Amino acid sequence: MQTFDAIIIGAGQAGPSLASRLTEAGMTVAFVERKLFGGTCVNTGCTPTKAMVASAYAAHTARRAAEYGVKLNGPVEIDMKAVIARREAIVAKSRNGVENSLRKNPRCTVFTGTASFESRHTVKVGDDRLEAKQIFLNVGGRATIPDFPGIHEVPFLTNTSLLALETLPKHLIIVGGSYIGIEFGQMYRRFGSEVTIIEKASRLVQHEDEDVSAAVLDILQGEGIHVRLDAECISLVPHAEGVSVGVQCNSDEPPSIGSHVLLAVGRTPNTQDLGLDRAGVATDERGYVLVDDQLRTNVEGIYAMGDCNGKGAFTHTAYNDFEIVAANLLDNDPRRVSDRIPCYAMYMDPPLARIGMNETEVRKSGKRALIGTRPMTRVNRAVEKGESLGFMKVLVDAESKKVLGASLLGVGCDEAIHCLLDTMYAGAPYSTVQRAVHIHPTVSELIPTLLGSLKPLD
Repeated sequence: MQTFDAIIIGAGQAGPSLASRLTEAGMTVAFVERKLFGGTCVNTGCTPTKAMVASAYAAHTARRAAEYGVKLNGPVEIDMKAVIARREAIVAKSRNGVENSLRKNPRCTVFTGTASFESRHTVKVGDDRLEAKQIFLNVGGRATIPDFPGIHEVPFLTNTSLLALETLPKHLIIVGGSYIGIEFGQMYRRFGSEVTIIEKASRLVQHEDEDVSAAVLDILQGEGIHVRLDAECISLVPHAEGVSVGVQCNSDEPPSIGSHVLLAVGRTPNTQDLGLDRAGVATDERGYVLVDDQLRTNVEGIYAMGDCNGKGAFTHTAYNDFEIVAANLLDNDPRRVSDRIPCYAMYMDPPLARIGMNETEVRKSGKRALIGTRPMTRVNRAVEKGESLGFMKVLVDAESKKVLGASLLGVGCDEAIHCLLDTMYAGAPYSTVQRAVHIHPTVSELIPTLLGSLKPLD
């Protein structure tokens, strides 16, 4: 038995940063990672996908060169090996940086392997048995494999295995019309694949407002992506060309035939082999670790951070989990999960940025609200760049004058939205932004104008 002050399981966004803070405070830390340092974001999520999105954007812009008065000799060609090499160089730098920082920390001992609880305070990793009064889970999640008919009779891809594919699919069928499916769909369409997105719901990104879903659909279809909605009965069978994906059970609607199929229907927490029952740690029916507002489990001394706690599925929420835990343990600063405002982005092109409540949620809340909208065709910066698809929408409380939320779909909106988000955190009225003088020409400069056009939400 090796005894430490703390054990951290999982090297995603929260774990390594917490190890640094704990060791700076004089604690000894056992750090356990079973495979790749950096977690989902670095290895199979944000970093590799956004690197490939950048390559796809370059290809798309090159095809539009004539619109900008630029002449190219011959068609645009994609070198997938070069795309992957660029991506892997970026990933390796991040991954190695995380691992090296942990291994060079004199108060941190790194163990490689799968961790499993033996009791509330003991964990086994291979032949090593570790003991600590405080244990932090940061084990992340993986792609959900749905129980579709025929799912185990055909080869299928997840976001992880698709990244290992070195060739360009002839026809990529994507099951799932939300963030992962849409980002991969547009990316591979721009690389040259035929792409079909199949979604069970009646619209894409169904948790967003209907006008956002409609705009996203128009953008994807404008690039030649096939979209099949209301796919009530999805099934998969082998086909001479790859995979046949049926969308209905009781109709003559033809299936989609593709060379490859990507499953993008959600995430599952990596908690199934942790032995949580032996520690008495409670989970919900989906396997997410139950935590309170300061990320404490039902067992004293055990915390859960990142995707495995169901409190957020983003890199920024995972990192904020670290900040909350560290603030409470080390800084006498009672930070809470409920302090944070929902914020995220979908990195299709143009990006969709979302904060706070959407219009549907505001209507359901019964709040008296104001709404402002503006098409990106009215944003000079977007027009000058030749990227004027999308629109901006902001909602404000009619009584307090505080921003309730916003949906910004357009070039640069993933950055511009932060002036509204920061205003929400400051608890300031929308007039603070409305009266601000922003730099011209930028996308952000239209937000004061947008706020100046507020009207009652019917």
